[in-house]
Amino acid sequence: MSCNYADGLSPYENKGVLGAPERFDGPQVVQEKCEKLADLIWNAKHVVLHTGAGISTSAGIPDFRGPNGVWTLEKQGKKPNIDISFMDAIPTKTHMAIKKLIDENYVHYVISQNIDGLHLKSGVERKFLAELHGNMFIEQCNYCDSQFVRNSPTSTVGKKCLETNCKRILRGRPCRGKLCDTILDWEHSLPDKDLEMSDYHSSVADLNICLGTTLQIVPSGNLPLRCKKFGGKVVIVNLQPTKHDKKADLIINTYVDDVLEKVTKKLGIEICNYSEEFDPTKSKQQSAAFWNISNNDIKEIKALYDMHCKNYKKRKLEINKLDNIKIAKKEEKKEEIIEIIDDDEIIDLTL
Repeated sequence: MSCNYADGLSPYENKGVLGAPERFDGPQVVQEKCEKLADLIWNAKHVVLHTGAGISTSAGIPDFRGPNGVWTLEKQGKKPNIDISFMDAIPTKTHMAIKKLIDENYVHYVISQNIDGLHLKSGVERKFLAELHGNMFIEQCNYCDSQFVRNSPTSTVGKKCLETNCKRILRGRPCRGKLCDTILDWEHSLPDKDLEMSDYHSSVADLNICLGTTLQIVPSGNLPLRCKKFGGKVVIVNLQPTKHDKKADLIINTYVDDVLEKVTKKLGIEICNYSEEFDPTKSKQQSAAFWNISNNDIKEIKALYDMHCKNYKKRKLEINKLDNIKIAKKEEKKEEIIEIIDDDEIIDLTL
């Protein structure tokens, strides 16, 4: 189905580096790095995950730039052999581990480039999730911007009208808008609220973890680096080299599922299995579930961001003040040495 999604997009030449060779750390190295990552998560105050297509490949959904990715094969005139439908795909071990890490307050936000709806199916609440490129299971009103969860994937991509009336009641009357898919095409801007939440959370984070993404798409790929200005750390878990490897504090080259399994075990967390009971796309209720980002959530993270910036400036001023004191002391010591040397020269002259 990711093939159908890719086919539905407008032609676009600059799809980044395709088919880069995968690399694997040895078992012992992976274990040591996973333990280090678990320690980083344990000690962090605000952890944000940045997820890409690589976390969904074990669900049967091909990625785009891997050796067998949709666009890699497209360049060769081929199509993937395995391509499960978005309807049938279920969350992977990574998706369920992420849900559990959120529940246990180890992870505070997820920023996803994926349109497959697997974070939604895993039960992650909207307040913890930004979907920068849309979601096959979400439709949005072109009049009031309300978003609703669908029971089946949308039949279109590119924010096209689905010819379905909006389900929202405004001031006692049905909204006049039509529902559209939320899947971005190449020329579309990222959704404002999702991007705003992503920007704030990425900046506030003292630990940004990138899972299954080569970080090539802008601006999504640059968000993990926001924390660097404030002294935060960046971890990358991916099989291929990424755009920001040189700026990462830790890189783990192996399957994301294996990493999340080892990390959660180290943290003493048990990964739950997927259940339709907590999957909003399987809901039997007549009224569709809202999927909008709350204005209160935006205000809350903005306040945290403002405080973060204020504290950072305060710390920076204190550091500069200490540096100036150290420089002043060095200058004083230097002047004392010069005076001693001058005094010695005077004594020599009197002799």
